[in-house]
Amino acid sequence: MPTVVITGANRGIGLEFARQYAADGWKVIATVRDPSQPGGLSDVAGVELFALSADDPASIAGFGAALAGRSIDLLINNAGIMGPDLPRQSKDGIDAEGWLLAMKVNALAPILVAQALKPHLAAGAKVATVSSQLGSITENEVGGMYAYRASKAAINMGNRSLAADWRDDGITCLVLHPGWVQTDMGGPKAPVTPPDSVAGMRRVIAAATPADSSAFFAFDGRRIPW
Repeated sequence: MPTVVITGANRGIGLEFARQYAADGWKVIATVRDPSQPGGLSDVAGVELFALSADDPASIAGFGAALAGRSIDLLINNAGIMGPDLPRQSKDGIDAEGWLLAMKVNALAPILVAQALKPHLAAGAKVATVSSQLGSITENEVGGMYAYRASKAAINMGNRSLAADWRDDGITCLVLHPGWVQTDMGGPKAPVTPPDSVAGMRRVIAAATPADSSAFFAFDGRRIPW
């Protein structure tokens, strides 16, 4: 039975990842900020819950230590935030503290989580980080969303370095664009449902080989330019 670790798994895309992997017989280790408030995870049988605050390096280190002796086949770095309200990350004004928090959660935390779990990653393991097409420098022609875009571009670069550094360890590292998804962040008018987004990302993850390590894929399999 393979094991997957999913961060930020109590709602939205993370919750759907937990549902689908659990339904397929995977051992699911899911993280939430407060295990006493598991959200939709309470309805997913067999999921093992751990506390993890993505904005706290000590919490990340403690999570890694708590998994001592466990073998992990797949890490999905899903936890993330939008950052400040959109008017406060625009040409009309920048919330500096909010920008820094977005960078801490979206760009730094996934690398720290991957490093904390590195001793537990099995041979041939994969690390998949949920990024966004909005982090593509090439495709940004409309501006706005400064903090969110910057944090996603930063994790894309962080993943590229991680992929290079771990290449000889046989670990495949990917960043994924989930689409514009009907979640609390994406809103009800988004065109992609969580089940469709996650099913697509799972296909990308399953098909990825070491030759794909460091790549940036959309949920539909399209390669996204940096």
